[in-house]
Amino acid sequence: MPLKANPINRQSELHTLLTRLNLGAMAQMCTDLAVRASKEGLSHEAYLFELARHEEEQRTQRRTARLLHASGLPVEKTFRTFSLQRLSPALQLQLERLKSASFLEQATNVIAIGKPGVGKSHALAAVGYELIYAGYPVLWTATSTLVQRLLAAKRDLRLPQELAKLEKFACVILDDIGYVQHARDEMEVLFTFLAERYERKSVMISTNLVFSEWQRIFKDPMTTIDVS
Repeated sequence: MPLKANPINRQSELHTLLTRLNLGAMAQMCTDLAVRASKEGLSHEAYLFELARHEEEQRTQRRTARLLHASGLPVEKTFRTFSLQRLSPALQLQLERLKSASFLEQATNVIAIGKPGVGKSHALAAVGYELIYAGYPVLWTATSTLVQRLLAAKRDLRLPQELAKLEKFACVILDDIGYVQHARDEMEVLFTFLAERYERKSVMISTNLVFSEWQRIFKDPMTTIDVS
């Protein structure tokens, strides 16, 4: 005749089982929640719901932390520290739309143009944080840093592999595109990167140059022709 399971042993076995199933947050909470469920008369469904909800919350927090760590976003450049009031209502509305992340679905690109110190980089970084909170992988990088990264990959004959790594980001934010050097090799790898992502993944760019001056970066006029 089988022995009835001891409640203490059952709790221990449940903790072990949840851990083996990689449900660490549920395992951490199951005992305390069982005590609460007993006191408050929670149903089995309510008990399971609370465990699953806690697991989901913990996974979301861990994923967000990983995305933030990988993003390279400047610390504290969020909307909380950004003065929206100094922008025109039209620009404020644009930023609100970008926060929704809907532009990523159409692989739309975003360019922030303005003089130094007006808040272009801060605004794009703040959008980057919002995208990560929504679950999207984002990379923030100075344009010159990305160009050097791509040049090194090209020299090592692994440019396709490097571009594939960048493909994993739903959005790449290029800061200060106007400060890249004008050497042909640098222009070519930057153009290759932008062409690879065109109509597939989004890029956000900050620059001091109006679009008509982009020929200072891309020497071939055909690469900057306005087809709008």
